[in-house]
Amino acid sequence: MPITRSRFSPTVLSLALASAFAAPAALAADLSLSVEIPRLNVAEYHRPYVAIWIEGKDAVAGNLAVWYDGKLRNNEGTKWLKDLRQWWRRSGRGLTLPIDGLTSATRAPGKHALKFDGASAPLKDLAPGQYRLAVESAREVGGREVVYLPFDWPPQQAQSASARGEVELGELTLQTTP
Repeated sequence: MPITRSRFSPTVLSLALASAFAAPAALAADLSLSVEIPRLNVAEYHRPYVAIWIEGKDAVAGNLAVWYDGKLRNNEGTKWLKDLRQWWRRSGRGLTLPIDGLTSATRAPGKHALKFDGASAPLKDLAPGQYRLAVESAREVGGREVVYLPFDWPPQQAQSASARGEVELGELTLQTTP
């Protein structure tokens, strides 16, 4: 059998292989969110509990963050998660908290930046389609509010959406990048 030579040099072949293996990382999309907790001038202020999740057509597609007071005695902080009514009914009551990487402490007034990697759960498991990101806030001796931001996944180009809450949530800005 005759020996044939490849038309490609070893350098060209290694560059082609390197770009083929790098392609999946380049396809990973990201989701960034800015959440503003407004400073309220009230007699008794408590930091809000906040839940952030993704909804598909008929169900919760994934939870992104839950901010609550997990340090109360006898795990009492989880008792008040029911005040995040929409999140609790759709997803929260089925979870065992705390969840590493999902739950964290309540946040003070101000802007808070969150970034979620498309190569990690729950984004990596999202089927292509239209979704909405939900942010719900509930505060003791205060109100409750839910704000929704629509987005397409995976993004074909950079997208952004913003909305403003009425009392319990301030400016929310969602950005997705391919």
